[in-house]
Amino acid sequence: MTLRDEIRRRYLAQPVARRVHMTSSIALVTINLAGALIVFGLIAFVIPLPVEVRESGVRANLVLAAALTLPTVAYGHLCVFLLTRPMLRWVSTGRVPTDTEKLWLLTIPRWTLVFHAAGWLIAVGVFAGFNGMRYTPQVALIIAQVVAIAGVSASALAYLLSERLLRGFASVALRTGVPERMRVQTVVTRTMFAWGLGTAAPVAGLVLVGNRLLTDDTIAEVSTVARTIVILTAIAFGVGGMMILLAARATSDPVRQLRVALAQVERGDLGATLPVYDATEIGLLQSGFNEMAEGLRERERMRDLFDRHVGGDVARAALQGGVQLGGEARYGGILFADVIGSTTLATEREPAEVVALLNRFFEIVIDVVHTHGGWINKFEGDAALAVWGIPLPVDDLETHLLAAARELGARLQSELPEVPAGIGVTAGEMVVGNVGVAERYEYTVIGDPVTEASRLSEVAKKFPSRVVANAVLLEAAGQEAEQWEHQSAVRARGRAAETAIAVTRA
Repeated sequence: MTLRDEIRRRYLAQPVARRVHMTSSIALVTINLAGALIVFGLIAFVIPLPVEVRESGVRANLVLAAALTLPTVAYGHLCVFLLTRPMLRWVSTGRVPTDTEKLWLLTIPRWTLVFHAAGWLIAVGVFAGFNGMRYTPQVALIIAQVVAIAGVSASALAYLLSERLLRGFASVALRTGVPERMRVQTVVTRTMFAWGLGTAAPVAGLVLVGNRLLTDDTIAEVSTVARTIVILTAIAFGVGGMMILLAARATSDPVRQLRVALAQVERGDLGATLPVYDATEIGLLQSGFNEMAEGLRERERMRDLFDRHVGGDVARAALQGGVQLGGEARYGGILFADVIGSTTLATEREPAEVVALLNRFFEIVIDVVHTHGGWINKFEGDAALAVWGIPLPVDDLETHLLAAARELGARLQSELPEVPAGIGVTAGEMVVGNVGVAERYEYTVIGDPVTEASRLSEVAKKFPSRVVANAVLLEAAGQEAEQWEHQSAVRARGRAAETAIAVTRA
């Protein structure tokens, strides 16, 4: 294990509260130390000071900065404690944060900026007073301006860095929704803020130098002025670039995640979600994407349920507006499969076994019907009603209908002999549409072919194959008709006239 891995292991082993305090404190101290080094560098090498105070002034201000180190660390630690304490209450207990706690979490970066600015403002006063009493008001003003420039940059960097450090906590907190009273900051505001404090502040140093030279052009040589301009420009490039980079990453990271999530949705993966952690419009965009994905998942669940209830063809036709909801006359084929001796089956076997057998029966029926282009209109206890040609037409309807009946009869006898069933098939004009009321209706088929198929399933129980079809179907069935043979016409129960029938060949 490398030293880095060991440090990471020990860090992750710490409690959450300690890790937050440790990370935040180190980050803030580092930022302020960098600001102090900028102040020292500007005073020692950049900002032209009167010759008589340069050497002693640099040394005296360095001693003052060292003396302020301990109070600065204590102040920073206190700020971190006050800012993160409300957040750690819900983090440490593992509960869902309230809207008030979410809002506080999102405002921590702004309060970090305020606390930093307040601390550096105090530093401006301390350094100005110190140099005013020790030297002249002119020197005090120069030092105060330098400290203020460094403080502005450090405060801006602390704001952007705290946003990034809190991203993980924000994603957890906002997982349960964005608070209604969330004050949204715009991306433009954040970007201009980063530019203003990261680039404009160092440029203000150039203005300070120029103003100093305009009021007193005897304090520095040309080489000194050139060095000053180069250093301040480098600071503007470096600090300004870092600020813009942090602001740009704060925008580009969630946009990249959104692009990846959208690609998942385009591929049909509706389980894509985004972590919500941004306090700008992008955070609302992240939350909106999650709501959209949840809506798509809900719609897909509804469509799946719709498919299961009415069949895929009916569902697609209804969604495309191709079904007349009030009912219409259509030509279609009907297959009716009814279990023989269902009462005996229910009394002689355990309920769980009966349900298992019926489920297996329906599984075979569904598989055969779907294979041959039909769909299941309904299950009626121990019977199933399948339809062809409705709502969408089916080529060679009679062929598919008879082939499905023949295959279903063979499969039931070979795969599920303990559940015998009679199968009747026919075709004809019938009424199809939604039956019921607006609050609850069912897409179904009504008409003489439905009744005839049901009665033929009763007749089928008398034949070994247990499959009977209206013989008229054979006229349009092509080669499939060769698999059937005519039988004597029968008068089914409740029918006024006899029906020519055919059964599958042995």
